Amino acid sequence: MQNTSYLRIAAAVPRVRPADTDFNLREICKLIDGEARARGVEALVFPELALTGYTAADLFYRGDLLHRAEAALGALVAAQRDDGPLVAVGLPVRRRGRIFNCAAVFQGRRLAGVVPKTYLPNTREFYEARWFASALDDAGGEIELCGFTVPFGNDLVFDLGGGAAAGVEICEDMWAAVPPATRLALNGANVILNLSASNELVGKLDYRRSLVGGSSARLICAYAYAGAGAGESSTDLVFGGHSLIAENGTFLAEGSRFSREAVLTVADVDLDFLDFERSGNFAYRQSAAAAGSARRVAAPVPRIRAERRELARRVDPHPFVPADSDGLNARAGEILALQANALATRLEAIGCDKVVIGLSGGLDSALALLVAIDAFDLLKLDRRGIFAFTLPGFGTTARTRNNAGELCCGLGVRLETVDISAISRMHLADLQHDEAKQDVAYENTQARMRTLFLMNKANDLGAIVVGTGDLSELALGWCTYNGDQMSMYGVNCGVPKTLVKYLVRYYADERLGRATDAGAQAAAAALRDILATPISPELLPAAADGDIAQKTEDQIGPYELHDFFLYHCIRRGASKDKLALLANIAFKGTYPPEAIEKYLAVFLRRFRTQQFKRSAMPDGPKIGTICLSPRGDWRMPSDLRTL
Repeated sequence: MQNTSYLRIAAAVPRVRPADTDFNLREICKLIDGEARARGVEALVFPELALTGYTAADLFYRGDLLHRAEAALGALVAAQRDDGPLVAVGLPVRRRGRIFNCAAVFQGRRLAGVVPKTYLPNTREFYEARWFASALDDAGGEIELCGFTVPFGNDLVFDLGGGAAAGVEICEDMWAAVPPATRLALNGANVILNLSASNELVGKLDYRRSLVGGSSARLICAYAYAGAGAGESSTDLVFGGHSLIAENGTFLAEGSRFSREAVLTVADVDLDFLDFERSGNFAYRQSAAAAGSARRVAAPVPRIRAERRELARRVDPHPFVPADSDGLNARAGEILALQANALATRLEAIGCDKVVIGLSGGLDSALALLVAIDAFDLLKLDRRGIFAFTLPGFGTTARTRNNAGELCCGLGVRLETVDISAISRMHLADLQHDEAKQDVAYENTQARMRTLFLMNKANDLGAIVVGTGDLSELALGWCTYNGDQMSMYGVNCGVPKTLVKYLVRYYADERLGRATDAGAQAAAAALRDILATPISPELLPAAADGDIAQKTEDQIGPYELHDFFLYHCIRRGASKDKLALLANIAFKGTYPPEAIEKYLAVFLRRFRTQQFKRSAMPDGPKIGTICLSPRGDWRMPSDLRTL
């Protein structure tokens, strides 16, 4: 598989000594020739003024320091290998009688360009304008440096090949109202390298993170930030050597601060994903049309295929679910609030105070009931307006019926039982269908009889039917067309199955489990048993021992795999090969490659062929970044031959 969509970038924080260019050169060479090369880094950024140290102060005026800095740069470039990474390293450069705080950018033994700092901090503890001129004063054209004649300016985009392009900005440039990176990104730079010397102050760490993360999100790019660290003068300031790598608002790696040794922070950034995001972002395209021009500089870097090395980024097997418990609880509360407010708005708008829900004793319908309760509580409506029905058929087990009953009893919601077996048999007889033939018609007859009852009952009560189907079922088409696919409002349509589980667990443990009344405790116990029950539509007869015989994940595969495929296919635009690559990394040791290949084929086939169900889906709220509503985010032909 040819896959060069990942670019391995790094933020390097070497040890430095102010004004000691020989020492600094050796430390920088160690990082490039040692760890960076060993780890296959393809683009590397060092801190601001790394060749001289940021804190050389008035020594920047001295011609000998400037000459030694240039000589160190020349030696650094000459020491490189032809297959080395793109490197951005900081040094002071004299040009036309002025000194500029610059980033020298080189690849192999060739200097590619010099980028001067645009915005000079000159307040409080910073007074860079004492020594340096701004790119606004004198930029453009070329400069002779180390025997090379190269472009000079803050408008350079370095083309690394293979779809990778890097722009450079220096420290304060990122903090400015109009950062140079904006123009660079709008001219195709999908990686921004920031050479920095931001000092450490109480509270500054979080602000710096927000700027790096926000810049990468706003510009839809990867952003590598390297801050000055150990060895810089502590006369008045403390430098922590903070290093960060972010991609479209998500942090991929962060280096340790205050290390007395060199630190290399490495991550693989997904260029295909960034291109996918940019191409679908209308505001980005509009902004690009209004951007100023930039100069493109060829700086090709030998690229390494992703399958030839371990991916230097975490691939989360459960991308819809926060990894930490605090984040999960906060996310769960927010999602439930979104769902409840969406349903409350619909009820209020149509002047309706009654809902009908088909309660199976499974996860999805339990969540829909919890959302309905929250919506009624928001509107201060009597819960007696929630009409729950359990509709047992040929495969309904005592376990699910009991859980439905315990849940409703504990929550103070009326529950009625209407057995659909007889009407289903009548319909099968009308079809001249042998009941012993337990095929799709046998199963879907029951699903449609349930929907028929719920719809008609809602009309009878002056209510609306609240749908229970979730995002994963919509993606796979694992629902009966004009059966459980249909409702008057689908509260779960934006919630994938893996997240449904956590929402139900959160409600059981945090919302009900902390209550002291017996009803809440009984409802929490029912929810926990629902979580432990195999997922099933219960449309085929139970096993001889009364247990569920028809298990969804035995038929179509694990939902955690399908949700993983859904996220990376729709949210990140991943190809089939890339889905397989990522899944094998995320689920290594859980599923063998042949199982991933099998269920990936199931996902792609079902997603491709089941669009007609999504095209006719009812209204329902978008919850996360993926929505499959044809009126919202997703439009796709229903008759595709391939995906």
